[in-house]
Amino acid sequence: MTDTTLDLEIVRHVAAPRAKVWRAWSDPDILKQWWCPKPWMTQVRAFDFRAGGAFHTFMSGPDGGESDNPGLFLEIVPMERIVWTSMLLAGWRPATPWLGMTGIFILADEGAGTRYTARCLHQNDADRRKHEEMGFFDGWGTVIGQIEEVAASLP
Repeated sequence: MTDTTLDLEIVRHVAAPRAKVWRAWSDPDILKQWWCPKPWMTQVRAFDFRAGGAFHTFMSGPDGGESDNPGLFLEIVPMERIVWTSMLLAGWRPATPWLGMTGIFILADEGAGTRYTARCLHQNDADRRKHEEMGFFDGWGTVIGQIEEVAASLP
């Protein structure tokens, strides 16, 4: 359940089968194609797709902006759920991220496509507001459109 004082959430229909959306998520070579809003680019520096495995992306923008995002996968339920956090690193080591959060991504069949839920949990209301003001809904919404495009094009 979403706590509106701490969490941000987007739920969308993605016009691609759940198996293809899962593949777009679970293959780092595909993930880097959609992970951040274009024209930003993503490097996948670590991707150990299992509970306790490292998940580290580095994003760079055309204006020289950068975002380094090391973290950890907390839970992987094949074809259904991915949970990661920026609060821990590989080996369950504590992290000190620039924005502490936990992302929960839920995939479910919806017609010929996928019901895609992206929920971001924050430590406090100030962090939630900061993330929202940074453009959470536009940015994560754009990324959902990008995963849809990439997943739909997969064989």
